[in-house]
Amino acid sequence: MLHQEHCIIFPQRPAPSALPPAPFPSSVHPTTRPLSVNHPPPPITMFHPPMLVNCSHCRTPLQLPPGARSIRCALCQAVTHIADPRAAPPPPPSHPETPPPAPSPYNNLAPPPSAHGGKKAVICGISYKYSRHELKGCINDAKCMKYLLINKFKFPESSILMLTEEETDPYRLPTKQNMRMALYWLVQGCQPGDSLLFHYSGHGSRQRNFSGDEVDGYDETLCPLDFETQGMIVDDEINATIVRPLPHGVKLHAIIDACHSGTVLDLPFLCRMNRSGQYVWEDHSPRSGIWKGTNGGEVISFSGCDDDQTSADTAALSKITSTGAMTFCFIQAIERGQGTTYGSVLNSMRSAIRSVGSGDDLGGGVVTSLLTMLMTGGSAGGGLRQEPQLTACQPFDVYAKPFSL
Repeated sequence: MLHQEHCIIFPQRPAPSALPPAPFPSSVHPTTRPLSVNHPPPPITMFHPPMLVNCSHCRTPLQLPPGARSIRCALCQAVTHIADPRAAPPPPPSHPETPPPAPSPYNNLAPPPSAHGGKKAVICGISYKYSRHELKGCINDAKCMKYLLINKFKFPESSILMLTEEETDPYRLPTKQNMRMALYWLVQGCQPGDSLLFHYSGHGSRQRNFSGDEVDGYDETLCPLDFETQGMIVDDEINATIVRPLPHGVKLHAIIDACHSGTVLDLPFLCRMNRSGQYVWEDHSPRSGIWKGTNGGEVISFSGCDDDQTSADTAALSKITSTGAMTFCFIQAIERGQGTTYGSVLNSMRSAIRSVGSGDDLGGGVVTSLLTMLMTGGSAGGGLRQEPQLTACQPFDVYAKPFSL
């Protein structure tokens, strides 16, 4: 049934028999009678006056078409809804909605530690337990470094992300994906004045480089827990993740205790130091001209050995447990007050490693209170043939620049 406002009402026409006789004048023939006589009126349409509404934005009167529930103003383009004319109009759909950003891959560090006081650290120790690649001292190294950062350099514990096989959170196991996410987390949101640290103790390796951007023809790599199935993390990726994005005023230190680790951050300059402490800076910038430095920040890396050397996992240094030789010597230099400058730290580390197997006394017994926290381990000692290295994004005077984290 039609609503009344949409109906057209016609007057009822009488039946032919009921029509009264037409009064024709004698002079007019019936076939020429006037059309106005007894002609039915035009149909009558029920008409409603147009509905006027004020634009909800500019208040201009608008004529609403019948049945319409909204109308767009031709002046300001705002849409007025009749159901609630007092409501504010929605924004004009001039641009398509922007989809929400994809979730960040490192949000899975559930929950990531919150950084306080501008200090943030990622510590990774991998023992490769129950595999033919097992190392004895790497988790000890990680615990040792965490202790040092908290007690010596005042890193809040909540700003230190530990990746070891002892962690119960699956996102804190040192797998390739978790290590990648941790490195992204380390530099995420960093601000001028921040101090960041990446410590790694585990296997390192190297592979042939075919792009021509390595002086020695090899890319240095880190070996995550699952490297046999997922692959290694190459120095190019490490550089792109934590070095190149680093903004002005942010300082990053890397302490890498692994084989073939001399230039594992792919930093442009290497400090080549001889046994008497004399040094020169070697330019390791790629011949291709690719920039391997930062975006204004400062990056300095201590590594356990040169690119063509191996790094020891030994009990010969601490006398009580297995540790990475480089990690132990770095901590010892700091604890003994030999960490005033970068040059003094590097010289102290090299001297301690050279002394192994030579009969020199490292101080005897338990060197520091730090090392008493380590659990007893075991690994055969022996002479070490490794030289810790120092690389940086810019050359500097290693004996004048104070060391600080």
